[in-house]
Amino acid sequence: MEDFVRFALEKLLNVAHEDSGQGRRVANFILAWWNADVHGGFNLTDLADLDPHVCEDMGTIFTWLARHDTLIYPDDYKQEIVQIIARWRPQAETA
Repeated sequence: MEDFVRFALEKLLNVAHEDSGQGRRVANFILAWWNADVHGGFNLTDLADLDPHVCEDMGTIFTWLARHDTLIYPDDYKQEIVQIIARWRPQAETA
């Protein structure tokens, strides 16, 4: 993962920990990437309720993912994602 992609992801992870509508929407984006079958998808209309710089970071991640032949998961950030699952999907498994 290139540094600029890692930076975008780390900013999104920080937002996903916030107790706000924006935090919930960013968590939805990250968790859809992590395991949409378990944690649900991401509603593109939520982009309208996010700060532009947050949308740009999501775009960075999406574009980076689109450039690969296979899906890449943010395994290096599993601990942080498990914390996001506990916060926003306490009823779900951590898969």
